[in-house]
Amino acid sequence: METPPYVSYYESPLGWMELRATSEKLTSSRFVSERGKQVFHPLLGDVQFQLNEYFAGKRKAFDLPLSLEGTAFQQKVWQQLRNLPYAGTISYIALARETGDEKATRAVAAANAKNHIALIVPCHRVIGSDGRPVGYAWEIWRKRWLLQHEQRYSGVGQLWLF
Repeated sequence: METPPYVSYYESPLGWMELRATSEKLTSSRFVSERGKQVFHPLLGDVQFQLNEYFAGKRKAFDLPLSLEGTAFQQKVWQQLRNLPYAGTISYIALARETGDEKATRAVAAANAKNHIALIVPCHRVIGSDGRPVGYAWEIWRKRWLLQHEQRYSGVGQLWLF
């Protein structure tokens, strides 16, 4: 895959996020330790605006054109993630069932790990069968923070004890 020509950096409450895009679609949203060179495009401004709304508790779903490159199975998993409601969670095994194969739990976890669009494709909403937040490519403390953030603004109340 060719490197998208546009890149910007967003300072989130969880640290810097690198946003990459073509002129038409967001290709990557990931946490990074430092900023690099920026090549701005208006689409990245839209992404930053929606992230601001999300972190302010005003946005419950993202409305952005995405480029999700992966296998057919990964695409299926990522689409299921995009269908999860704000502040909702699903276990890895339940997500495997949703894709049509309960035995694909490890493949679901691998697909989550290959998700290049953090937050917007909400892999942070996938939890262990015991209800605990486990496994997150961007560090587990961020997953806990995101789950608590969404619960705070969903009106559901605090459900996590960790």
